[in-house]
Amino acid sequence: MDPKLLTVATVVVVALAFDFINGFHDAANSIATVVSTRVLTPKAAVALAAAFNFIAFLVFPLHVADTIGKGILDPSVVDMAVISGALVGAITWNLLTWWWGLPSSSSHALVGGLIGAGVAKGGFGVLGTAKIVETAMFIVISPMLGMLASALLTIGCAWLLRHKTPGRVDLWFRRLQLVSSSAFSISHGGNDAQKTMGIIAVLLFSQGYLGETFPKGEEFPLWIVLSCHAAMGLGTLSGGWRIVKTMGMRLTKLKPFGGFCAETGGAAAIFLATALGIPVSTTHTITGGIVGVGAVSKPGSVRWAVAARILWAWVFTIPASAAIAVVTYYLLRDLGL
Repeated sequence: MDPKLLTVATVVVVALAFDFINGFHDAANSIATVVSTRVLTPKAAVALAAAFNFIAFLVFPLHVADTIGKGILDPSVVDMAVISGALVGAITWNLLTWWWGLPSSSSHALVGGLIGAGVAKGGFGVLGTAKIVETAMFIVISPMLGMLASALLTIGCAWLLRHKTPGRVDLWFRRLQLVSSSAFSISHGGNDAQKTMGIIAVLLFSQGYLGETFPKGEEFPLWIVLSCHAAMGLGTLSGGWRIVKTMGMRLTKLKPFGGFCAETGGAAAIFLATALGIPVSTTHTITGGIVGVGAVSKPGSVRWAVAARILWAWVFTIPASAAIAVVTYYLLRDLGL
């Protein structure tokens, strides 16, 4: 096999490994509420989430893949060392936060990795400032949207069902939570899998395999789309129980009614961001949704110390993954990659 092609194939495999870890790390986003409310067992929940992660490619245009492929860095500066450095930075931070049981953002870890490796090679001039600022803004906006939407849903549904018995409400929302969990899993697959598509596409472009101009998302080869969704679905299927406990049990206690409102509010926020081509954090968004439900239902039930610990993980994600990516880029460059 051509050595260049072998190297490219190896980096593509690493990118798909990141996608798998993304699914593994972020499984909690889709299943924490439906597991903590005991609507589904953990095994059934991850199977449902994985299936909807995969079929998300039928729902969303590839706007987020465009942003990652050409919006964060100038594609002309990308080479295998830059992509490898970005992936190592993102994967390392994901695994560390998984070990610590913190629901950090795989999306922002990848963006941080791209920024760090890109700046290490070409300086700050290679950055797509507009898209980076937009992404950074949504670190705050997406959880706020999730919190607001879930809080409004909680208030509205509580008012509409005020004359119904708790038992009947619980029965209805146990069924409805299957719908909301599926919707959130589709939004997760639709936003997050596209980030790896963008990484693989810009890597292939940098090596001359995708023509002379960077293609639009809808022009990406189908194998990239399907392999990224499959890798994420398999990662989700493998679980991530440490973070499930933090999200679904330690942050606040949820019943099916609250789980439905949190997931629906979070899914709505991510659907909007994906349509706009903004790579947001499903972790941030569902955390905001859970806090919104808890704050409306019973403010004292939210464990604000846990929320503060999660917030610190958000703050450090981009700079930490960027720093790891810088070191990795220089090591790989010195090795001649």
